[in-house]
Amino acid sequence: MLVAANKPLTTWVNVHLFKSAAVCVVVAICGCDQGQPAPPVAPDPTPEPASVATNVEDMELPESAESIGMEFKLIPAGTFIMGDARVDKDWTPHEVILTTSFKMGVHEVTQAQYEQVMGVNPSEFKGADNPVEKVSWDDAVEFCRRLSDLPAEKSAGHVYRLPTEAEWEYACRAGTTTKYSFGDDESDLGDHAWFLENFLENSGTNTHPVGRKGPNAWGLYGMHGNVLEWCQDWYGDYPSGSVTDPSGATSGSYRVLRGGGWHDTAGFCRSAYRRRFLPSIRNYYFGFRVCLSPSGK
Repeated sequence: MLVAANKPLTTWVNVHLFKSAAVCVVVAICGCDQGQPAPPVAPDPTPEPASVATNVEDMELPESAESIGMEFKLIPAGTFIMGDARVDKDWTPHEVILTTSFKMGVHEVTQAQYEQVMGVNPSEFKGADNPVEKVSWDDAVEFCRRLSDLPAEKSAGHVYRLPTEAEWEYACRAGTTTKYSFGDDESDLGDHAWFLENFLENSGTNTHPVGRKGPNAWGLYGMHGNVLEWCQDWYGDYPSGSVTDPSGATSGSYRVLRGGGWHDTAGFCRSAYRRRFLPSIRNYYFGFRVCLSPSGK
């Protein structure tokens, strides 16, 4: 009787110990949202080998970005407060003035789009409409270069590039000053992002198709989750005063990543949260979205 009575308790304990262990492993990999977490800088200890892009001359390239389903929203010029000392004391809130409007990708670049331009799909979690991942900053820049070189894009004077860090946060905030683009309540994050809580609720330890969660007020999807997004800038200290059209540090060792990922706790998904990694590093939570500018901008 004693043994039989203890069986449910043993099962319950084992299940919860397993869940606790799983959470600890994920948190150990991803970090935790206690106090003021430092931005991760160490690369994956076992970075994936490169998936070599196919030579352009050996490919049948798409006609244009539009022909492969890429969508953009016009982001107006404006002024906002960048940074949040509540997240990290060194992320000094400061005024940023963006003098020129720009177009931002509605979604992260998908695997289907990446493969049509680069000839390879390096992603760990395969799915045509999932965001491409396991791409380095260098890979993302090469994608932008190839997209810009398509004949239809050249004739239209279109130049594709990564967003600056300031453009990314401005577009993510979409006119808000709260922790997230939808407000301060973390309990609403699941309506807008794929992040760690989704994983713990058995939605999968992986990425998900773009556009399945709610957009921000400017019509951009996935800014708080799914994969981290490379930005154009070198990582550097924030200025203490107002700046106009900033493009980050003039040099450095690390490039900026923004946005939350499928593996992140809620605190890492905030609009102001920033990270830094070597530009050559690939990982299964590194992706990107692109901006569209007129030629020469």
